[in-house]
Amino acid sequence: MKLSESTLNLLPKELIVPEYDRSKLSENIVHFGVGHFHRAHLAMYLDKLLSQDPKCNWGIRGVGVASLPDTTINALKNQDWLYTLTQKFADGSAKSSVIGSIIGIEHANSGGEAVISRLADANTKIISLTITEGSYGTDEISGEFSGRGDKLIEADLADPSSCASWLGLLIHAIRRRRESGAGKVTLMSCDNIPHNGKIAHDALIGFAKVTAPDLLGWIDENMTFPTSMVDRVTPGTTDEDRQYLIKKYGVEDNWPVACEPYALWVLEDNFANGRPDFGKVGVKLVPDALPYELLKLRTGNGTHQALCYFGNLLGYKYVHEAVHDPDINALLIRYINEEAVPTLEKIPGIDLNEYGKNFIDRFGNPQIKDLLSRICADTSNRIPKFLLPVVRDQIAISGNSPICAAVVASWARYAEGLDENGASINVIDPMKEEITAAIKAEATDRGAFLRITSIFGELGSNKEFLSQYLSARDTIHNVGVRELLKSLR
Repeated sequence: MKLSESTLNLLPKELIVPEYDRSKLSENIVHFGVGHFHRAHLAMYLDKLLSQDPKCNWGIRGVGVASLPDTTINALKNQDWLYTLTQKFADGSAKSSVIGSIIGIEHANSGGEAVISRLADANTKIISLTITEGSYGTDEISGEFSGRGDKLIEADLADPSSCASWLGLLIHAIRRRRESGAGKVTLMSCDNIPHNGKIAHDALIGFAKVTAPDLLGWIDENMTFPTSMVDRVTPGTTDEDRQYLIKKYGVEDNWPVACEPYALWVLEDNFANGRPDFGKVGVKLVPDALPYELLKLRTGNGTHQALCYFGNLLGYKYVHEAVHDPDINALLIRYINEEAVPTLEKIPGIDLNEYGKNFIDRFGNPQIKDLLSRICADTSNRIPKFLLPVVRDQIAISGNSPICAAVVASWARYAEGLDENGASINVIDPMKEEITAAIKAEATDRGAFLRITSIFGELGSNKEFLSQYLSARDTIHNVGVRELLKSLR
């Protein structure tokens, strides 16, 4: 049967369903980016709280960003915005539940008025974001807002009435909130970016300075920007996920989510106008989330970068396959213990090395089937945030970062577009043209890749890092990826 509000009571008992009254939920959260990660994380935590706390009535109104097709939104609309979440365990078992915390989605491309009205409504107390690392319009090196690199933000900077970007929509909504007295609101980033609260703040302030400077005072007095650390491996939806639900439960879900069992959310308790009682469902509320954020970004996301290019070049398709390669696994252990963890601040009650090693175990879950191509995509947005901060801190500590240099070399080799078996690689990156040109230049201008300053900043002029990068590149080209990995064991 098709998943919908009317079929919930007909579903098998082993499939967990919402027992709260969804008709009584208030649209207090508006979330940009209702993809699979949001629906396995924030929406899941809120659903869990709604099931446990009868006093909670917070619901989510989603906003579909440019990358979300209308067909996907319609898939959820036809299911009354319900979807299934399946946790896949390494032993082959799984646990599924129906999530009901999302009560509607507007598309940002629908002219903007519906989204602006929702953002400006007095009932909206939190505006949250999962818009990917590259959608804040900030410079990769300085962290300052410029808007460059995001076509939608650039369009709104040129014509503020166009409302093409999340910032364009939000600034119009803020003006209405000020005029109507709708009250304070929190902007909460759930993206994998260091200082994501500050990045969200700086993006909004930078955009307002250009398009609406009269709103700067209102923003300062009426908005907060908590930093958060989010952690859960959530690959994209596949037809296999859909077929599993039909075979296991007899339910048809057009846009299910599958994920690992592990989930963590560390959140600064800094809200302008209230929040759900997330602490009741395991969210770690702290005064400062940055140490946790850096721990996850450098040991988790950094490990993803360390394995994905090597894995792809060796012909693997999935993350777990690469993780179980002995040579890649040994590289990951060295990266965590010798390069990532020494750059981190100690956190009471957490063994940093063990926390990092747990990522390797989690990434090795064969049921997740997370595509290496997903991790390899948009590297120019990922490596500057996940890996290069480790390099800079290691240079300051020891002047030495051979594992990270090898990872950068593996990216350069990956960007050539062929794996070691001669199979074509579909390189997906917003800076693909510039990267390809630099890779070609390496034939006669060694180190040209590191001189893409918008990605690497000053690292191309660091003699030790340049030497380690070139040595790794030479090994890859002369004897292959496997031999480089063995030399680093």
